Amino acid sequence: MPAAGATNLRPYDPADEDAVVALWGRCGLLRPWNDPRRDIARKRTTQPELFLVAERDGRLLGTAMAGFDGHRGWVNYLAVDPDVRRTGIGRRLMERVERELAVRGCPKVNLQVRAGNGDAVAFYRRLGYLPDDVVSLGKRLEDDEREGRDEPEA
Repeated sequence: MPAAGATNLRPYDPADEDAVVALWGRCGLLRPWNDPRRDIARKRTTQPELFLVAERDGRLLGTAMAGFDGHRGWVNYLAVDPDVRRTGIGRRLMERVERELAVRGCPKVNLQVRAGNGDAVAFYRRLGYLPDDVVSLGKRLEDDEREGRDEPEA
């Protein structure tokens, strides 16, 4: 048990779900096309030990969802409660993720930041991350907005 006032990093626990989704909302990470509860469920099926949370005195303050595909490591949903940003929680989460990926043989970590999120870009640059000369492309294989609806497709 960590000392009172100490920030503890640990793997995600299913009991964290509501607090994680609420944190992601406060951090502006939620989008209609990504159901956060489905994203959590998906992560729990693959390398769940790489889904980390930061907590202090029972309050969830941060998250990082990482994975390694054998070629590159990825980080998603890095979030730190706006009330405690610039206290080292984000840095500690990223350092832990990097260590966990390195012990798995990961040669490089990739992540994506939404265009216009200058604060996040500056944070990652301070940690040594640099822009790659790539174009990020994506294709949805599951539509979180449509799944579970009864209406027919137009």
